[in-house]
Amino acid sequence: MRGSLQSYKKVSVDSGLAVASPHRIIQMLLAGALERLAQAKLAIEQGSIEQRGLYIGKAIGIVNGLNSSLNMEANDQVAGNLTQLYDFMLRRMSEANMNNDAAAIDDVTGILKTIKEGWDAIPQNQHHLTSEAS
Repeated sequence: MRGSLQSYKKVSVDSGLAVASPHRIIQMLLAGALERLAQAKLAIEQGSIEQRGLYIGKAIGIVNGLNSSLNMEANDQVAGNLTQLYDFMLRRMSEANMNNDAAAIDDVTGILKTIKEGWDAIPQNQHHLTSEAS
């Protein structure tokens, strides 16, 4: 049953990505990173080293993807600031994994929530601009 549910979720996400705008894809990635971090924190609280590593690894992959997608030529100051934030978050997630540190997860979650709130606040009529700046 669990395998079927996971397959359904994957098809649902894949379908959503196929028709999503670049702006929406970034929203989905940010939400996915936040979800993985919540799962990692729960794994830390439950003492599940394997699950902690799995979810932190997935969150690291998403943040790496966000960092790679930055267009340094469109707005180098914003992109440079985001790169520094992403690098900080990557270090904190690695520390969380190595030290079983839920506070490090909270640090990253707080930053990602702030970035997501800003991204979500971009008016619909300006979403085409975000594909040039991301």
